[in-house]
Amino acid sequence: MLTFPSRSAPDSARFRSVLGHFPSGITAITSLGAEGEPVGMAVSSFTSVSLDPPLVAFLPGKTSSTFPVIAERGTFCVNVLAVGQEQICRALSVSGGDKFANVAWQPGPHGDPVIYDAVAWIGCTIEAVHDAGDHHIVVGRVDDLAADPAASPLLFFRSHYGQLASA
Repeated sequence: MLTFPSRSAPDSARFRSVLGHFPSGITAITSLGAEGEPVGMAVSSFTSVSLDPPLVAFLPGKTSSTFPVIAERGTFCVNVLAVGQEQICRALSVSGGDKFANVAWQPGPHGDPVIYDAVAWIGCTIEAVHDAGDHHIVVGRVDDLAADPAASPLLFFRSHYGQLASA
């Protein structure tokens, strides 16, 4: 049963806990650094925005050290991670080090990393960046994309990784 505890603004812990009840897919946003090295970050705040023109968005935190590199390049690839790719998510969630040491990938349409065995990939050019509290809203124009219809996505729900149940 849902309760209505108060009308005051929620603190960040309660906000995070309640929104953790919304299951999300996990994406790896990838690009290339100034020296051509792969860069990336794990993001669950990803969404489609528009069919015409085709636009998507993701929301990196303003404290991210990876997003400025992606913004400088101006292109990125959204990789929808598959069941079994939890380690890739964990590798791209940490700061520093070689995040791609154990990640197999190939260059996508802009040269940005397309991760092997992902459910789908979406190659984009940054269209706009908007301010949103402690995050940015990054809108990307979709330039190319593909999906593996047989693959199942990695999900995040209540602070745990999961997968879709078989029908």
